[in-house]
Amino acid sequence: QSTGSSGINAEYGQVEYAMEAVGHAATCLGILADDGVVLAVERRNTINSLLDESFGSEKIYRLGSDAACSVAGITSDANVLTSHLRLIAQRYEFTYQESIPVEQLVRTVCDVKQRYTQTGGLRPFGVSLLYMGWDSRYGFQLYQSDPSGNYGGWKAACIGHNHAAAVSLLKQEYKEGGCSLKEALHLAVKVLSKTLDTNKLTAEKIQVATLTRQGDRTMIKVLSTDDTNKLIGEYEVEAKKAEDEKKAAGSSKA
Repeated sequence: QSTGSSGINAEYGQVEYAMEAVGHAATCLGILADDGVVLAVERRNTINSLLDESFGSEKIYRLGSDAACSVAGITSDANVLTSHLRLIAQRYEFTYQESIPVEQLVRTVCDVKQRYTQTGGLRPFGVSLLYMGWDSRYGFQLYQSDPSGNYGGWKAACIGHNHAAAVSLLKQEYKEGGCSLKEALHLAVKVLSKTLDTNKLTAEKIQVATLTRQGDRTMIKVLSTDDTNKLIGEYEVEAKKAEDEKKAAGSSKA
């Protein structure tokens, strides 16, 4: 019995180590809107000016026609899981001639993640993922999964460094009655500006992607540097306006 207990403790410890790796990773947050989904991630590889970004984004992966994800944790582990996710999505689409339901895609890869927590000779994947997607049954969806294989659907979620502060801010700022894609984009920038360890937010420090519908097609778009800077500028104007109104209200009371 003691041997079994020590084995369980060792497995639990490995999951804890994996969660620790995620906790030190770059911040990723997702926000579900009425007309789309937003993923926003911190970029830490900005010191390498030789990196060619024309071949794809650093932390955001397209999984199929109707889904994408962002990752926080060990990049090599994330590459294995995203490749598996793409394979699952392509097999389903080839078999049934339609995109895989988002939750089914998440659940299938989470079964793999859970198996890696209890099989001898394997270790848990040191990565958490945020998934955004659309299907005909549930519409726009946002999911989060952790190294243990647990997953859940969210209206707003954050993983990685300073995730607790970001989630606390999302709880205060997210509109329960409904949130437009534009509002979700501004909220994402606001949360990152207050939680990242930086004095000023720029397009070099964050990356933003959206998932929307145009007619009968799902559009997954990673915002360009110019679009991201424009988004940050809009937020800064709104933040300054709110601060000025707050100061004016305080002086009138005095």
